[in-house]
Amino acid sequence: MQTLTHYIQRILELMKRYPGVIALGGFISGAGSFVLVDRQQGLATWIAVLMLVSWLWLMLENSLTRLFTRIFKREIPQPLLRYATQMIHQESLFFVLPFFLITTTWNSSQLIFTGLLGASGLISITDPLYYKWLAPRRWAFLALHTLTLFAALLTALPIIMHLTTDQSFKLALGIAMLLSFPSLASIFPIRTVRNALAILCITLGIGAAGWVLRSWVPPATLWMTEVAISTQLEDRTPGDSFKEVSAAQIRGNGLYAYTAINAPRGLDERIYHVWQFNGKEVDRIALDIHGGRKEGYRAWTHKQNFPDKPAGKWQVRVLTENGQMIGVLRFSVTD
Repeated sequence: MQTLTHYIQRILELMKRYPGVIALGGFISGAGSFVLVDRQQGLATWIAVLMLVSWLWLMLENSLTRLFTRIFKREIPQPLLRYATQMIHQESLFFVLPFFLITTTWNSSQLIFTGLLGASGLISITDPLYYKWLAPRRWAFLALHTLTLFAALLTALPIIMHLTTDQSFKLALGIAMLLSFPSLASIFPIRTVRNALAILCITLGIGAAGWVLRSWVPPATLWMTEVAISTQLEDRTPGDSFKEVSAAQIRGNGLYAYTAINAPRGLDERIYHVWQFNGKEVDRIALDIHGGRKEGYRAWTHKQNFPDKPAGKWQVRVLTENGQMIGVLRFSVTD
């Protein structure tokens, strides 16, 4: 026992002496994980489990610290506890960020969600921000942890369990809601029934807001590898892609909206091509895609029924079943 205690003490001292190395290691490990996108099921599992365990740690931190002190006759310095949590945040955020950076449609409201993740990542590697601004504010600390957990689950669940984007979003949102209740209770102690009902209402409000604003959240594991708006499609390969096409061209053979979508191996997903004319939806066509193909699963829709006066701004929005946007194809029809 003395030998084990000695090793633990040495590790704690090294962590305290070289916190920058720990932060750098978390950054490199998380940022490099995206390179192994086809082989990272084990890493995704580890990240998700670690986030859930770390949440329990945050909730039971004081009790577990006292237990450690009683067993090993040593107190864990408070800064070292924060270093461990900081490592978890860094590893998780820089694991999920590459997914969201590549799947975000930047000229949409998805910019806000990915921007929050990016800001959280920056805070997690900037010690003055993390320790002097975030850590003393319990509400902000738990909010960052909830956001990190939510993003980690959105990324990990389709890879680990082959859940669809819709199923993953609902499950991740449900877990975030469930775990936000004890977090709120730690900030606003429950002393009366009214307090308990107020915290419950806030928790349900968080969940409702998350569902209403789901279109702001990019589908973490789905992204388009190739797109085209074309008048031809042969052997699953589109012809020349147009940004502008004449009304005469589309009256003959119509138009093809072609998308190749990358998805995790083993994932079956229903998506929609939503055709819009001058901002109004005119067609919604369902497509089933299957994950695992390196170049992306090729899917297309063929629109032949155009209005008598088709000139104007057109879009084909590529959406998941719950309305999250994978991407958008824009083109114009001229007279």
